[in-house]
Formats: sequence, structure tokens, C-alpha cells
Amino acid sequence: MRPGPLKIPVSVLVVIHTPALDVLMIRRTDGGEHWQCVTGSRDATDTDLHHTAWREVGEETGIACGPGTELHPGLLPWGLSNIYEIWPQWRHRYPPEVTHNTEHLFSLRVPAGTPVRLNPSEHTDYRWLPWREAADTCFSPSNAEAILLLPQWAA
Repeated sequence: MRPGPLKIPVSVLVVIHTPALDVLMIRRTDGGEHWQCVTGSRDATDTDLHHTAWREVGEETGIACGPGTELHPGLLPWGLSNIYEIWPQWRHRYPPEVTHNTEHLFSLRVPAGTPVRLNPSEHTDYRWLPWREAADTCFSPSNAEAILLLPQWAA
């Protein structure tokens, strides 16, 4: 059982990319070769999705992109969301009646060479990959689809 409060089934997915469309991929601690972009749930039902995106990017990568930071203008909400079934092995993190999550898509444009500092309790490795290759490494179909949409949003 997961210690602490149960997760809210509303999350963000942030595709972090360079101007050349290299995408930051991070490997989960709980999933072998489970590579993904930054993801994370709201911490309260009234938390703004932008705040959730800033917090998750900072917690998972050490990249500051909130208000007052140089990267803040590069955080772009796409106005798109995915609703997907929560995998059975992760349902214990949510209230018992919850089976689906709504994931809101964002991108964050960063300069090439932006330093990454992983949270070791969540991720074990990272790499920058060209966007098509990054999509091929995702274990999550919704994450792969988001990366494939990146050229439309980065233009």
C-alpha cells in the first residue's frame, strides 16, 4: 500500500524539448525500461494545472520553470487531454472507486544543454533523444502520442 495521501486522478504530462526537438526522457525506478516524459498528479483538487506542471518538472528534473524563471515563457499548455485506464498495479495509489485518470498535455522548451537533476526516488536515468526516437522508447501509448504531436506545438 502507498504511504501518504491517495492520488487525485488528474495529472499533467510535460514534453520537455530543445529547439531542435530533442526530448528529455526519464527512466522510472519502478519499471525496468519504462521511459517517459515528466508526469504527475495534482496535489489538491483546486491546484491549477500550470502549478502542477511547474512542480512536477522541478521535482523530477530539477529544471525550474515556474513564474519568475527564465524558462517560464517556454511552458505551453496544449489544451489537450487523455483519459486512460490506470494500470491495475498502480490503482492502490488512488481511491478505491477510481479506475481512470485524465492527463493534461504541456510542453516546455529549454535550451540545449539544460542541466538535469533527477529525483532518485522516482527516476534512475535520463537521456535526450530526437523526438521520433523518444516516442519509440515510451512505455505509455499516450506519452508516445504526445511526443509525436510535438512538432505541431513547437513551431
